[in-house]
Amino acid sequence: MSKKEFIKKLRKNGYKATPQRIVIYEIINSFEEHPTAEEIHKEVLKKFPSLSLSTVYQVLHLLRDLGEITELKLSNHSSKFETKSEIHINLICPKCDKILDYYSDTVNTVWSEVENEFNFKPISQRIDVYRYCNECKEIMK
Repeated sequence: MSKKEFIKKLRKNGYKATPQRIVIYEIINSFEEHPTAEEIHKEVLKKFPSLSLSTVYQVLHLLRDLGEITELKLSNHSSKFETKSEIHINLICPKCDKILDYYSDTVNTVWSEVENEFNFKPISQRIDVYRYCNECKEIMK
């Protein structure tokens, strides 16, 4: 979603398009990985040095509620965030919390079959598979 479309969506849902909300949205979209709120906050401070971590959390929860991001709650009770809306599987390491996204035509096909069989369009989706990443597997040997 473009910045202009994001601003329109905020306003349509009764929210102000504040510079802080816009910057947080842009920052989370710039990450290749799944950032934590703290990592997002670190980047936000470069533009808004006095913005609190609490405000970042509030904006992230607003983005989640608007369907713009997904919050991935992890085993250590922390959260990471993602903006990807394409059907994929999150491969999550329970030891280090590294997340890899797995995209596949097979996953898309199976998901389409589920939608067709049950005659629905999901409002969101999330498929998590927990496995140890290669680095953690090596350490555990």
